[in-house]
Amino acid sequence: MTNEISEKKLSQEQSEELLHVLKARFEKNMNRHENLKWAEVQAKLEADAEKLWSLNEMERTGGEPDVIGFNKKKDAYMFCDCSPESPKGRRSVCYDREALESRKKHKPENNAIDMAASMGIELLTEEQYRALQKLEHFDKKTSSWVQTPDDIRKLGGALFCDYRFGHVFVYHNGAESYYAARGFRGSLMV
Repeated sequence: MTNEISEKKLSQEQSEELLHVLKARFEKNMNRHENLKWAEVQAKLEADAEKLWSLNEMERTGGEPDVIGFNKKKDAYMFCDCSPESPKGRRSVCYDREALESRKKHKPENNAIDMAASMGIELLTEEQYRALQKLEHFDKKTSSWVQTPDDIRKLGGALFCDYRFGHVFVYHNGAESYYAARGFRGSLMV
């Protein structure tokens, strides 16, 4: 267990570099988090090395994470992938492990649920996806898997969303499907 935790920690140099990137993005996009102060966000990040590591994974895979809100009950900031399109390093994946294992031919390299778990993040819910789209419009050319209700998943389906024609659309597909233009967006509470 100790080895697993030590792997999920950035070096001092990596931490400083990531904090610099996150601060610059935070300051450039104040419309995403009005009335929040970077110093308070940074203090939370510096107190939790594993969450900082998760944000680095979001950044490394093209997610461009940024603060999109503060949950008073949890006393936590919500980070979300804010890349214009579904993160490049998380595309061409089916929905979950069951879907991946069900494919007989042309299996993708990974699946969204396992990738998110390995990064320490969660896929957005449909509600979170719609809230994100109220801040700015994302996924104008791509689409993103979202958390799928159990009753849909039990029947072999999975949900994904995108933004087209001035609206957020929620669609369904077989969970085993994967496309070069479909990935997933994640969230992280810090």
